[in-house]
Amino acid sequence: MHLLIPAAGVGRRMGSDRNKLLLTLRSQPLLCWTLQAALMAEKISWIGVIYQPIDYDDIQDILQKLEVNKPIDLIVGGQTRQESVYNGLQKLPTDAKHVLIHDGARCLATPSLFNRCAVEMASCQGLIAAIPVKDTIKIVDGDGFIQSTPERQFLWAAQTPQGFDVDLLKSCHHEGVRQGWQVTDDAALFERCGYQVKIVPGEETNLKVTTPQDLAIADFILTTRNLDVRFGILD
Repeated sequence: MHLLIPAAGVGRRMGSDRNKLLLTLRSQPLLCWTLQAALMAEKISWIGVIYQPIDYDDIQDILQKLEVNKPIDLIVGGQTRQESVYNGLQKLPTDAKHVLIHDGARCLATPSLFNRCAVEMASCQGLIAAIPVKDTIKIVDGDGFIQSTPERQFLWAAQTPQGFDVDLLKSCHHEGVRQGWQVTDDAALFERCGYQVKIVPGEETNLKVTTPQDLAIADFILTTRNLDVRFGILD
């Protein structure tokens, strides 16, 4: 299975003037945790890290400190996540039939989650890791008044990895460019093009680190895990 890791963002909501994936969690950059889990997932055979040129030296430094056991390519990203994934798709190896896409900021995903998503790709054209919503969700208007309350049993919170048939996803991205669609994840493009996307149970601990509070939560989560003393997360 081929894996793309979008890692070309910035840390505005983190209050940082640099890529938040270069911020540290237990003395290791967030991206290091993400990569270590992917490297430990036996179903992943190739990794593409999508980056901004300003971060090149820092990412190379991270790679040199990891025990890399599979090919890792660096791919220049775009101005948005959507553009970055589009760039990443063009740089996949020619034999890639399926691809997982995992946000670098979800640095606590386990090797088991990568493996489960890779296996599920054999039975569908597209999938996302997701967890059931626990809170009651309200739909509100522009003035802050509740318009409706959807049934919670049908609501899931999307995570990554998200997995797709490579040719179909490429065609969806081309259509997105043609139509001027702006989406926040690849599943939304897939859906707009009429393809079905399957839910794969995600992990409660697979949070996206976006704010300083998220960093504190991630640190707490790691205290509950059996950590490899060098870098990674033991599955």
